Amino acid sequence: MRVKTGIVRRRRHKKILKLAKGFYQRRRSTFKNAEESVRRALANAYVGRKERKRQFRRLWIARINAAVRENGLTYSQFMNLLKQKNILLNRKMLSELAINNPESFKMLLDKIRA
Repeated sequence: MRVKTGIVRRRRHKKILKLAKGFYQRRRSTFKNAEESVRRALANAYVGRKERKRQFRRLWIARINAAVRENGLTYSQFMNLLKQKNILLNRKMLSELAINNPESFKMLLDKIRA
């Protein structure tokens, strides 16, 4: 028995072309080009979501390091002292403290040095 694609193909094509909206030239209008571009774009988006987390961690570490070096320590020494004193603050919160509340960050430094 012959099976025709019918509505299935049209729906699949419409879905891909909808995702390709905003692409340049034939990538937006031709299914074959759009499908390849959309597949690659979705793969890159997946990788980018993972990479964003790494980039933020690098940013937080750079901010903490800059703030700590103003007070005569290095980042690794600071993190080691925090662990020794059982102060459980993540890098995101430490960088926020360093940027937005330098005086409380200085108090934290004085506390762990004592």
